[in-house]
Amino acid sequence: MELDALQAIVDEINSLGATLVAISPQQVEHNLAMQQEKNLQFEMLSDPGNKVAESYCLVHQLPEELQQVYMQFDLNIPVYNNDDSWTLPLSSRFIIDQEQIIRYAKISTDHTVRPEPEDTIKALKTLQRQD
Repeated sequence: MELDALQAIVDEINSLGATLVAISPQQVEHNLAMQQEKNLQFEMLSDPGNKVAESYCLVHQLPEELQQVYMQFDLNIPVYNNDDSWTLPLSSRFIIDQEQIIRYAKISTDHTVRPEPEDTIKALKTLQRQD
């Protein structure tokens, strides 16, 4: 799972002078429960209604067929997100510097494709060498 893979590299990210933050449309209490359950050592922020993701055009609408699949697996997105929109953010990873400039971006329109954590480490090391 994505969060486990990120947890596996959080120490390396920190050693490179960066901070890992995950952003999810889930309600704060669901994010906190997931952090505790998985013993995540990075912050998970909540983006209610996908407002931030939407402002960057990073939101997609789950089609009706996929909504039904999610419900069969008891993944009730409207309950977790407290929002009936059935929207999710695109799988994305950004490296943003201290001047708030995006130095690296990896975005997938396919919800099954996630940025590889190792690619993030490589990008951080490359950016570090450029400084």
